[in-house]
Amino acid sequence: MTSAAATPTGPTPPDPARQLPLRERKKLRTRQALVDAALRLFTEQGFAETTLDQLVDEVEVSKRTFFRAFSSKEDVALAPEKELWDTYRRRIEAASLAGPLLDAYQDALIAAIADMSDGWEGRFLISRALADRTPALTAHSLQHCAEVTDAVVRTVVARLPADSGIGELPARLLLELMVAAWRSALREWSAAADDAAPTPDAGRDREALRASVRAAFAALPDVATLVRA
Repeated sequence: MTSAAATPTGPTPPDPARQLPLRERKKLRTRQALVDAALRLFTEQGFAETTLDQLVDEVEVSKRTFFRAFSSKEDVALAPEKELWDTYRRRIEAASLAGPLLDAYQDALIAAIADMSDGWEGRFLISRALADRTPALTAHSLQHCAEVTDAVVRTVVARLPADSGIGELPARLLLELMVAAWRSALREWSAAADDAAPTPDAGRDREALRASVRAAFAALPDVATLVRA
């Protein structure tokens, strides 16, 4: 595994928002307003009980504007999760992939977490809580995870050096192992956030999540030993 001093994989992918003209930045602000309103309404009223009309009225935009940013209510509810994995894919595309592949997967994830916008961790926890109690969101999240997995594996296999000896199956298994470590880290981080009352943001800081990810990855060698045993 990589050491604490390891550098992120490859150069930092450019932040698209900083390079956009004013009109596009306004679109991003509208998108964020829709995410914030959706998470609040879904939490207060329930996902199924909140209509699209209520959501667009809350932000004072049209349905046409909504569908320019999102494909469905499920899409906006899981926006924080999708933002993370979209950034993760860009990180993998920018990675050199010269070292151990599992290290590249880990470094890309830790870097993607750091890349998230201000307040992302709070939105992400709300989104995950909604998904955990809403079957439609759980199914949508699993489908998105499968799509990201397929895309990352295709990218990695196409970019690995010809002499790496790593084909699609080991690349996929290593990625699934990374996802399992991520889910374990997320459970610990979420539990810490829940136990941190009455301070709302305690336990939700970005570095706490990154530390949980590192700890989960540090346990993988022991898991590999058990498999061989």
